[in-house]
Amino acid sequence: MRAGLRGGGLPEDAIQLVPTRDRAAVGLILVMSGVIDIIVPRGGASLIERVQRESRIPVIAHLEGLCHTYIDGAADPVKARAIVLNAKMRRVSICGATETLLVDRKVAATVLPPILADLRAAGCDLRGDPEVLALDSKVTPATEQDWRTEYLDAILAIRVVDGVEEAVAHIERFGSHHTDAIVTEDNAVAERFLREVDSAIVLVNASTQFADGGEFGMGAEIGISTQRLPPRGPVGAAELTTYKYLVRGSGQVRP
Repeated sequence: MRAGLRGGGLPEDAIQLVPTRDRAAVGLILVMSGVIDIIVPRGGASLIERVQRESRIPVIAHLEGLCHTYIDGAADPVKARAIVLNAKMRRVSICGATETLLVDRKVAATVLPPILADLRAAGCDLRGDPEVLALDSKVTPATEQDWRTEYLDAILAIRVVDGVEEAVAHIERFGSHHTDAIVTEDNAVAERFLREVDSAIVLVNASTQFADGGEFGMGAEIGISTQRLPPRGPVGAAELTTYKYLVRGSGQVRP
């Protein structure tokens, strides 16, 4: 990045690394309000919680990606199968990987078995509620903690729900407001999901792995903001750029 700035005739020191791994430096950085304009913490939950608690500088919060995919009763089974496999297994360690799969009870018996087979063949550890276990006895029983866990691994929690209302309620209770998706051919249900799921990114008939500034056409990204005030979602150069107003007058006064 520094070489790029230098090659473009810009000051390379506009990008720098702090040459220490001492955690005490974090405490110093958080109070340097006269020098630093914004902090974007990247790391574990404990780091982000500390930064939000101690910082005297505005913070763009990038919380965990406890992402969900919901298969609606009106889902296309072929789309659902492809989307779930990609959303979980394309890259399991990124914040946009699906960690919990929700399935409408109306279609669970027909839609779930091939999806479970695909995931198992790809090396995914499956954890399900009693209704999922009734469909596949090889699935490990899920615990309450599974609904609250961002695995960042080849592990998926699966739950059967009563339609979009219960799916939205589950996401609101256990999700991290990062990225959530619905698979459905019912436009009214899709619009309800888009409207009622309070996450930075909400998708219809697409993999949660699209949660990325580059995929959104925004260029390089430094994180995905899960806060409600701007910026929210992928954060790139535009979201970090400040501005000022230049006003040139010739003696005007305001009446």
